[in-house]
Amino acid sequence: MTDDDAGPNRIPFVPVTLSDVAREARVGESTASRVLRNQGSFSERTRSRVKAAAERLGYVPNRIAGTLASTGSRLIGIVVPSFANIVFAEVLRGANAVLDDTDFQSVIGVTDYRQEQEERLVSSLLAWRPAGFILAGLEHSPAATTMLKASGARIAELLDIDGAGLDIVVGFSNEAAGRASARHLVARGYRRIGYVGHDLDRDLRAAKRFRGFAQALAEAGLSLHDREVVGQPSSVEAGKDGLARLLDRRSGLDAVYFSNDDMALGGYFLCLARGLAVPRDLALFGYNGLDIARHTPQPLTTLRTPRLRIGEIGARLLVSGAPAQVVDVGFELVEGATA
Repeated sequence: MTDDDAGPNRIPFVPVTLSDVAREARVGESTASRVLRNQGSFSERTRSRVKAAAERLGYVPNRIAGTLASTGSRLIGIVVPSFANIVFAEVLRGANAVLDDTDFQSVIGVTDYRQEQEERLVSSLLAWRPAGFILAGLEHSPAATTMLKASGARIAELLDIDGAGLDIVVGFSNEAAGRASARHLVARGYRRIGYVGHDLDRDLRAAKRFRGFAQALAEAGLSLHDREVVGQPSSVEAGKDGLARLLDRRSGLDAVYFSNDDMALGGYFLCLARGLAVPRDLALFGYNGLDIARHTPQPLTTLRTPRLRIGEIGARLLVSGAPAQVVDVGFELVEGATA
């Protein structure tokens, strides 16, 4: 589906109000307001009922109610996993290129790949009644999902299409990316394949790529010989150290698939340090298509993803009132010289 294709007409979310919370808790609206503002007198039982009702409904108190702020917020909440990874900087650049031509203003938060942190950021941003959210990925905590659905804000989820979205979804199939990577290595004759990656429990999109990679190997009658998953964010250093541990433990590998280009570049530097000829002694395959990976002595074999375009499309659909839809921008396999 292209970015010009529209899905079914979006059924707008109806924001949860204080009246809804009061009705759910079986108290008066003024009582519910006192509890949620923690002002005035009320019993502990009443407080528990109101708090529980607000949590069930995903209600977040409106910080701008009663102020001079105009109705109709122009804020767009953008929540990303990291600023250390250039991928998200490029997504932000694309989104802000669109928002800069409007009167919308972005407010940015970073989760460090933690759903509980995303939940806190969503709650904090919703208190200012943003017009919309731009989020990375499709998986959120149950509480964050409930709050987002109850908010009435438009939602753009980026960088993944493997799963159900809340509203606007722009990205590509991470599982398909993993399968394409495995098929490339198999077609080149590699059979003793390992994996080096970062925390798959936090980076769920990397976990989907790993799953697709393993599935494609199984379809070819193969399996991973070994894997090294570091319990920390991806980095060049983590990739170098991870490959070192993998090679020290498992001899005879002829190719290694990395969770992204940062990790793969670390693996490339380790091969240089150990005198391993790439790809003769060991083939390397990355993911993301970072600019730096094209300028190594041997350009990295990888998948290039259109991060800038994803940010642009997501922001444009969000602020234009487009219907709910899924936009698959695809990816490009870059053959490079390392696999």
